[in-house]
Parts: sequence; structure tokens; C-alpha cells
Amino acid sequence: MGFRSRVNQGFTLIEVMIVVAIVGIIAAVAYPSYQEHVKSARRAEAQSALMGLAAAMERHFTANNSYKGAGAGGGDTGAPSIYYDQVPEVGGNPYYNLTIVSAADTGFVVQATPVNAQAGDGFLDLNNQGVRRWDIDNSGAIGTGETNWKK
Repeated sequence: MGFRSRVNQGFTLIEVMIVVAIVGIIAAVAYPSYQEHVKSARRAEAQSALMGLAAAMERHFTANNSYKGAGAGGGDTGAPSIYYDQVPEVGGNPYYNLTIVSAADTGFVVQATPVNAQAGDGFLDLNNQGVRRWDIDNSGAIGTGETNWKK
């Protein structure tokens, strides 16, 4: 008669601490993977934009019989006047700047340089022959094994 059964009214402190520790461990493992996925998605968008810029360069060649003059102000290099010059094209902070590195009568090289949150990812480039290169180690130059866009 004097005994009452104890009614559970919530979680104990130890139970809450265990849950917080488990969530922390999961977050510590998942967050770096998420960041790498985001970088990879931005890189894929830049690769697509480079392909679009290369197509615009080919249209320019068809109309002018030369790759020259596709840059801003009719120049041969720098920001393109025939295509957008940053990725993403509209909205938000840019992750890559698109430029024409070289343009001649018979060839060109276009480049996507990482900026802001993507900085340090190494530049991507593409030439008129379809050769794709990625400075994976971010050394500022294309080295051995950096002659494609694959990781």
C-alpha cells in the first residue's frame, strides 16, 4: 500500500549523452564525405561549362574561320565574350572562372580556374582537339597523370 510504482517521465542524462555521442560520430564521418561530394559536383558543372565554351569557340570558328577574337572586347585571351565567364552562370558565388588561355587561327585552350569555396581544387582545361586536363595536385601546371578529368 505504501509502495508506488515509478513512472518513467523522460530520458536519463546518460541516455541523452549516448545519443549525442553517436550523432557526433556519424557527423564526423559523414561531413567530410559530403564536402568531397559537393566539390565533385561543382567540378562536374565546370567541366560541362568548359564543354559549352568549347562548342561556342567552334561556332565562332565557323563564323570567322579563326578562333581569334572570342575574348572580351574582341581579344584573343581572357574572359570569353561568346559564352558566360563563371560557374554557376547566374546566382550565388562563382566556383570557377572561365577563360580563354590561348586562341589562334587553328586552335584554342579554354580553362576553368577554381575560386572561392572551390579554391585549391586545381584548374581544368580543354583544347580544340578535345584533350581534357586537370591539375589534380593544384601545382599550377599539368603533370604526369593529369591528362584527363577523372580523379
